Amino acid sequence: MSLAKALRKRRQVNARQISVAQWADEDGQPFVFYCYPITCNDLKVLEAKHKDFLNNTTVSAMVDLIILKATDESGTKIFTSAEDRVELMGEEITIISSIAEQMFSTIESVEQAEKN
Repeated sequence: MSLAKALRKRRQVNARQISVAQWADEDGQPFVFYCYPITCNDLKVLEAKHKDFLNNTTVSAMVDLIILKATDESGTKIFTSAEDRVELMGEEITIISSIAEQMFSTIESVEQAEKN
């Protein structure tokens, strides 16, 4: 086993809960799903499809981020079809950007990491 792989296995990675009030059920409970931290590989996938993803994040890129990272509590992807992408692209921009913002909030800046 490589050193990098051994070191990565030592880390405890927890999923972040994402709550979407606008997608509440009939009882008023917000829709909840989970997102594991965004990895270098995730960024590589997104950058391949959306040039300059981190500096110029388009709505389409946010939707692709959601599709890539959204899981249920057990870690199973919840958006899996091309139809899901079409439906998410038809959603209000405020909802999509709020979800993407919650997903991105798992990334610490260098300054924040140095404080810890």
